[in-house]
Order: sequence, then C-alpha cells, then structure tokens
Amino acid sequence: MRIVQAGFTFIELTVATAVLGILASIALGPFAGMIEHHRATAAVESLQSHMALARTAAITYNRSAVLCPSRDGRTCTNDTDWSGGWLLFIDQNRNRQPDPGDEILRTDLRTDAGSLRIASSGGRRQLRYHADGSSAGTNLTISICGHSGHLLDQVIVNNIGRPRSQRPRTPTACPV
Repeated sequence: MRIVQAGFTFIELTVATAVLGILASIALGPFAGMIEHHRATAAVESLQSHMALARTAAITYNRSAVLCPSRDGRTCTNDTDWSGGWLLFIDQNRNRQPDPGDEILRTDLRTDAGSLRIASSGGRRQLRYHADGSSAGTNLTISICGHSGHLLDQVIVNNIGRPRSQRPRTPTACPV
C-alpha cells in the first residue's frame, strides 16, 4: 500500500506568499487614501458636533462658550494648530482660557494626530459663542489636510455661528 502525502512544497508556498505580497502592496495605496478621507470626515463631524454643543451651551448657561485647540485637554494652545485636539469650556470671565472656576464640557484629543494636519485660519484661533448663540468676528475656517499637502476638507463658521463643511472638488493645496 502506497502512502500519499498531501501538502505544499516550499517553492509553492514561497511563490504564493510573494504573489499575495505583491497584490497587497498594489491595494495598499488606494486603501491608505481611503482611510485618510475617512479620518478627515470623522474630524469634520467631531468639530461640527462640538461647535453645535458650544452654541447650545452658551445659550443654556447664558455665558460665553469657547472651543479652542488643545493638546492636553486642560488648556488652550495659542496657535492655529488643532491637530492634537480641542477643548470646549464655559468661559466665566471671558478671558478665552479655562480657569479653575470654568466648567470644561468636552475634550477631543486626537489619537491620530500624526495622520492629519488640522489648522484654523490665522486671524481667528478659537471659536467663541456669546450667550445669544452668535459668534461675532471674522469667519473661522478650519482646514483638514492630508500627508500629501492636499486639502481634504474644511469647516467654516460664519459670524452668526453656523458651521458648514466644504470639500474641494479638485485637488487643492492646503492653506499655509
């Protein structure tokens, strides 16, 4: 009686692994771009929900509410970089910084901070809602950019305080 051994030879296994590796590397480029776009969409949705909460809180508490960039969830940074996250608080003394008596309502610290560059326009670094729900001052534009330096999405807040998102239709360089 003859015994038949089933299985793969080392050469067959090596060739199959090499083909699988080549196919995976071909698919990785478009997949990475898709993940980057999904992260940008998630950042836009998070920003817009925090903006809506800030506006509601300002009206409810009858006090100014501030949404600002933050890296630690306790203090506002004094620059236009929102990549590390943001912080929402009730600003009792209207100094645009969270003090010991101010209530911090929400923080969103970005765990994927290295994958996207999120920055606000130079003229306005924070978003402050007044007790009537308005946001006086110039429009605030927060741009979300990918690794390639292309603009993926923007959140624009007008003087009334309404945010809207805008995605470029053609490849656009990220604003500086």
